[in-house]
Amino acid sequence: MTETTARGDAGDPGPHQATGQEKLVIGASSLGTVFEWYDFYLYGSLAIYLSEHFFSGVNETTGFILALGAFAAGFAVRPFGALVFGRIGDIVGRKNTFLVTMAIMGLSTFVVGLLPSYGQIGVAAPLLLVFLRLLQGLALGGEYGGAATYVAEHAPDGKRGLYTSWIQTTATAGLFLSLLVIMATRALMAPDDFAAWGWRIPFLLSIVLLTISIWIRFKLNESPVFQRMKSEGTTSKAPLKESFGRWPNARLVLIALFGAVAGQAVVWYTGQFYALFFLEKMLKVDGFSANAMVAAALLIGTPFFIVFGWLSDRIGRKKIILTGCALAALTYFPAFNALTWAANPALAQAQASAPVTVRAAPGDCSFQFDPVGRNRFDSQSCDIAKAFLAKAGVGYQTVAAEPGAVAEVRIGETVVTAPDPAVVTGEARAEAIAAFQAETRAALNAAGYPEAADPARVNTAAVVAILAYLVLLVTMVYGPIAALLVELFPARIRYTSMSLPYHIGNGWFGGFLPTTAFAIVAASGNLYSGLWYPVIVAAATLVIGLFLLPETYRRPMDHLPEGGQAGT
Repeated sequence: MTETTARGDAGDPGPHQATGQEKLVIGASSLGTVFEWYDFYLYGSLAIYLSEHFFSGVNETTGFILALGAFAAGFAVRPFGALVFGRIGDIVGRKNTFLVTMAIMGLSTFVVGLLPSYGQIGVAAPLLLVFLRLLQGLALGGEYGGAATYVAEHAPDGKRGLYTSWIQTTATAGLFLSLLVIMATRALMAPDDFAAWGWRIPFLLSIVLLTISIWIRFKLNESPVFQRMKSEGTTSKAPLKESFGRWPNARLVLIALFGAVAGQAVVWYTGQFYALFFLEKMLKVDGFSANAMVAAALLIGTPFFIVFGWLSDRIGRKKIILTGCALAALTYFPAFNALTWAANPALAQAQASAPVTVRAAPGDCSFQFDPVGRNRFDSQSCDIAKAFLAKAGVGYQTVAAEPGAVAEVRIGETVVTAPDPAVVTGEARAEAIAAFQAETRAALNAAGYPEAADPARVNTAAVVAILAYLVLLVTMVYGPIAALLVELFPARIRYTSMSLPYHIGNGWFGGFLPTTAFAIVAASGNLYSGLWYPVIVAAATLVIGLFLLPETYRRPMDHLPEGGQAGT
């Protein structure tokens, strides 16, 4: 088959108007997927509270990283869900497969709202929470590929970018819905009540959304492409082997992952999740205000999923996605620096006028993370200093001192010496640490480091504008990605082939981003160092995609060669 034949001649998409059935397919698939993303992202939006209730047996910094790790656990198994449910979807059908995944997702989310805390059942609490996150990840691994494939196979040529872009809005809409429910719940109760038990309400409400979602999805028929393959007897008997055991298709899977999805994933999670965590954890903006500003940015940015999906039908998917990756790699550091000045100008001014430095012997400094909760970070003077700064959310630089030197914290011109555990022991050590922390806190206050962002000084308009820019980058990389992925692969193995790179990219490269980024910050002490992770991945995707990623927007849906190859 020649390149021209494989691509087809879509030309001008013409005056085609969506039929009633097509509108039902888009609406039902999108609405159901919104509810699934709502379920999945509740955890991320409430990670701080889950850290307190399920990981309270460790120090605060470790607890938050572990909570993010449990959040990432759901992403870790998404590729396995893609393999399991993708295979079922290519053999049994698209519709019934994502009905099953929806039920697993909704019930798992509901049960999170009922889980006892660490204080009630000990280590069983975080283990059960991680187990439910794994079930959610498996379910989502099968859901997205089914919904995207289902909608694309109903779309006419020249409209697939537009039609599938509605599916692309669902992740952001689900996050937006979760933020609205959380904000409404916060507004109806005292902050202490929300922290104690009110955070469970959004999880419990998911049972209502599950019922609505399943009812809507039951109204759909199987996709016409799959029905035609079924009637002709051309469905795949071994989609896993065809997808990954044959080099032409396996090569496309790798190109899709590293030349498109990896960059798309880190841009997505930086713009919509890391930004929220950064506001709350690093910039100390109160939770309600941070959620409200992110929600406003999502409201502004969400229509651009449709815009870029529509535009990709005219100029192609590849150039839009890679442009978004390029802008992210070039602008993340200045954007987050501007976010600091807008959200917490006192912190930004203090960092500029009185930078914090820890001077210590290199061998005395530990990585401020202890997954088993046994390290109190009080056996070395460097650890005592860094543990306090990490808990206070203060960025710092480390300067090497001579071996055996006692750690010092320099705040501008003020120097505070940490206790020497080799000299003070027992109760005296605890008293010395408490005195050191009080003295350091006083020095930080004197230098202008705030314990929380001052609501009166938050430039809300500027924060929302910066967040909206980050969301705009998300819409560039994410709006066209579903259409690109379904067009890359032949219909008989499309569900399986497109699901795996999507969920490895979004589940591993993207889902691990908050955990990885905050671990980098904990290790370095620099509030912005975590951004190196998305910047490097986005830049790598840009280079790989430029040279290897095919353009797909003129390809027909059911006439690709078995290997899925076509000209670029």
